[in-house]
Amino acid sequence: MFNISEELKKLPEKSGVYIMKDKDENIIYIGKSVNLKNRVRQYFQESSKENLKTKMLSSQINSFEYIITTNEIEALVLENNLIKTNKPKYNIALKDDKTYPYIKITNEMFPCIIKVRIVKKDGAVYFGPYSDFVANETINIIHNIWQIRSSKKKLPRDLNKSRACLNYHIGRCKAPCISLVSEYEYSIIIKEVINFLNSNYDELIKKLTDDMLNAADNLNFEYAKVIRNKIEAINNLKQKQNLENVSSNNQDVIALAKNENDALIQIFFIRGGKMTGRESIFLEGNMELLNSEIITSFIKQFYSEISFIPEEILLGEKIEDKEIITNWLKSISNHNVKILNPKKGNKNKLVELAENNAQITLNQFGKELKRQKDKTIGAVEDIRLALGISDIKRIEAYDISNIQGFESVGSMVVFENGRPKHSDYRKFKIKTVKGSDDYASISEILDRRFKRYLKSKEENTENFSKLPDIIFVDGAAGQINAVKKVLNTLCINIPIAGMVKDENHKTKCLLYNEKEIFFPKNSDTFKLITRIQDEVHRFAIEYHRKLRKDTLIKSELDDIEGIGKKRKNALFSKFGSIEKIKSATLKELEETKGFNSKVAQKLYDFFNS
Repeated sequence: MFNISEELKKLPEKSGVYIMKDKDENIIYIGKSVNLKNRVRQYFQESSKENLKTKMLSSQINSFEYIITTNEIEALVLENNLIKTNKPKYNIALKDDKTYPYIKITNEMFPCIIKVRIVKKDGAVYFGPYSDFVANETINIIHNIWQIRSSKKKLPRDLNKSRACLNYHIGRCKAPCISLVSEYEYSIIIKEVINFLNSNYDELIKKLTDDMLNAADNLNFEYAKVIRNKIEAINNLKQKQNLENVSSNNQDVIALAKNENDALIQIFFIRGGKMTGRESIFLEGNMELLNSEIITSFIKQFYSEISFIPEEILLGEKIEDKEIITNWLKSISNHNVKILNPKKGNKNKLVELAENNAQITLNQFGKELKRQKDKTIGAVEDIRLALGISDIKRIEAYDISNIQGFESVGSMVVFENGRPKHSDYRKFKIKTVKGSDDYASISEILDRRFKRYLKSKEENTENFSKLPDIIFVDGAAGQINAVKKVLNTLCINIPIAGMVKDENHKTKCLLYNEKEIFFPKNSDTFKLITRIQDEVHRFAIEYHRKLRKDTLIKSELDDIEGIGKKRKNALFSKFGSIEKIKSATLKELEETKGFNSKVAQKLYDFFNS
């Protein structure tokens, strides 16, 4: 039996992380302190319960545990990691774990310019972070103006080994892969691009203007026009980045707006005195927290994920543990970081601008946010309550597709917090089951899926490393029982529900613990179940059609002498389907890439004899 009074006496006067739990052993809050004894005891003192959040939290604490750390920074990092893993209800959490894009100039002969989300120590040059829109627009301008290569060829290894790509023919690449530009000429172009990405617009425009005038003086008007287009594009981007800043430092400007239900952070990314992008991030958690507590929590989570940390972070609110957080940011960025609360001047204007934008965005999207939440998280919560399950965040749904036992396949789709997570989708080709046997097929794919989970856990890898909170199967009692047998054999305990269809083959209800659970057909909950059932069916059918097409191609074309993989690909690239290949004329077949008259004649005779 956990005795809080006795456990409070045992608390050490050391830095560390404390974990609060409710009567069901669910983690409801995670915090850190330089002195665990003093901090944890405060939750059980009447004088500390004047704060609404603390009062609500304290009333639900049934037990706690703690982890001692060697210093305050280590406690901050551990606290942040535990919050991300456990998502306690009384901690603020970012709604989306966002990774922001950077523009990368690769470190190779004839560098490429690409969008990435992780900054590595690989000798490349990185710029950012940007918002996705600004990054895409900037890269598009670079390719249009400077015609930087985007192919994945390794140079010089692949130099002159193939023809120029489509980008060369549409004027978006200078084709260094076939030696149409020298390495020196290309390096001059890259320097111009770096100037552009460093926001040195005036210097670059002056140089390009001189080049344009020289070209015009030499009567090279076509080239002068090309340069003029470059100048116009740069000026357009310059006008969009019209937020001028006295400082040339890299800065992030962070502002908070909140109402009784929601909170939103607006962050401006300022690089070299120019705004390269802005982002609005919705938060979830306890809105009774003070503004300073919300921003403190945001900073710890946000900068533990992002790859670039600027020299200055401008805030409208003072934050807790400023010195500790500053030292932590310095340790992970390898440069000095200042957290400032400007009260006047240009920096204060930036903060006020961010605050105004935050409030406008919250007002504008607050209703839409609530509607989306009802459709996703709210619908999942309704399912959880109806089934009586402690928690549902991740749903995995499974379906089988076959036509008279032909090429049976299985599909797995994943929904997290009511939204599809496409990166976790999986498809399975049935290997051990002959003919049309949905029960055996569903058993096979579940067995393979959860054996991979056990292997991932054993090898500490990411593949199939997550368990769902509930499994949905397209079907009823037979499919549910087949899945139960697999999970029991593997000693895995996960709730299972069947997505039952009516006589018109449309979603009817959920079958759980041998009971049919109905939801109103116009409710977001019913629509979510329908969406999951349709999605898992679509994914299975899509894979099944692909296998059928591949099998058809094999059976029709592989019997013809001289038709190998390359010629098959050429036929389908040109004609698009087996039917159009069958109806093609002999001349059309002879004109197909890789064909000669002899092979074309054999193919024509095969389908027309």
